[in-house]
Parts: sequence; structure tokens; C-alpha cells
Amino acid sequence: MIERILPAGVASAELYEDPPDLRPHPQEEALIGRAVEKRRREFTTARHCARVAMNRLGVEQGPILRGERGSPVWPRGVVGSLTHCDGYRGAVLAYSMQVRSLGIDAEPNAPLPDGVLPAVSLAREQEWLATTTTDTGVHWDRLLFCAKETTYKAWFPLTQRWLGFEDAHITFQEGPNGNSGTFRSDLLISGETVDGPPLASFEGRWLTSEGLILTAISVV
Repeated sequence: MIERILPAGVASAELYEDPPDLRPHPQEEALIGRAVEKRRREFTTARHCARVAMNRLGVEQGPILRGERGSPVWPRGVVGSLTHCDGYRGAVLAYSMQVRSLGIDAEPNAPLPDGVLPAVSLAREQEWLATTTTDTGVHWDRLLFCAKETTYKAWFPLTQRWLGFEDAHITFQEGPNGNSGTFRSDLLISGETVDGPPLASFEGRWLTSEGLILTAISVV
């Protein structure tokens, strides 16, 4: 499903349940040694997807360790992103000479829990949400949260800096079928990067299908 919102040259893999016999890579075990069983399954399956994507990209498979702020550490010359939620685990990878950064996120296509929206959105986003409907089956508040998470995942590898929910303004465009489209993340803080041109905004794509919301950003 994630392939539908990714550009050419990005490898992906996804699963909708955890294989019962799947075990973490030996070098990753220490990262989840004290984790509860649900967290272990999510972690292990998402990284399994990443290794499948590595194989599809032509990269030698190996452990995916944890860097600053918990971000995954990819092989040299590779960029990528992981996501997991109830009923979905996925990974995307690309060569860094073709893509500067990737971000993906998955969420159930359901309303945000009470009280969450004010903490993850700007006033003008809330005003826009108040004028939208879910007639097409899209829960726009959850889609907004998903796009914010994707924005952070694309931002952090390029800047090595925090990006809060209040630091990006998200706007959406709906496609003709009503269950997919594009979005734009306008950054509201300085966009200097560690290496390369500064950032002002991101362009992304979104999709709803099979009870899920998926969002993706590819920075070239």
C-alpha cells in the first residue's frame, strides 16, 4: 500500500501482522531488552520490513541501531524511515545520492482521542478542521497528526534538531477519489540543515485504505 504514495527509486516493505516466529536481529536485542511484548513485536517487525527493503534496494542487510532521539541508524549512503501502528508495520529506504531524506507514518483511520488535537495542532489548523467533514471516510484530525509525524521524520535527519507540532503548518489537497491526495508542511522555524540547502517546506502525499492512514515525504 505504501508504494502508492512513494516516488520511483524508493524501496519499501510492509506487513499487517507480526510473523509469529520473527526474532530481532541479535545486535538489536539490547535496544528492546526491557520492552513489553507489544513494543517488542512492533520494533522487530518494522525492522524486519526495513531489511526486506534493504534487499530490494540492493543493500547488504544488517542491524538497524538507534541514534540520537531514537532515530534509526541506516547504512552509509542510505536514508530511510520506519513506522508502526495497530495493524501495520512499514519501512522505506533510498540511496542518499538520489533522496536527501524520507519520512513515513501510519495511523488508524479513526478520530484522535479526546484532548489530543489542541496539543498537536495550530489554531489555524483547528479552524480548518472545524470546516471539514468525514463524508469521504477520512478522519482529518488523525491525518493531520500523521502528516506532522512524517514531517518530523523527514526533518530530523537533515537538521539534527527538534521540530515541535507547533513548528509546521500543514495544508491538504484532496485527490479526485477522496481517499488520497497531497499535503504541504510549511516550516515556521529556521530551516538550516547540517549539510545542503536550508528547508522552508516539505511536499508530501497521503492515502487512506483498509482502515489505515499513510503519509509520506520524500526530500530530493
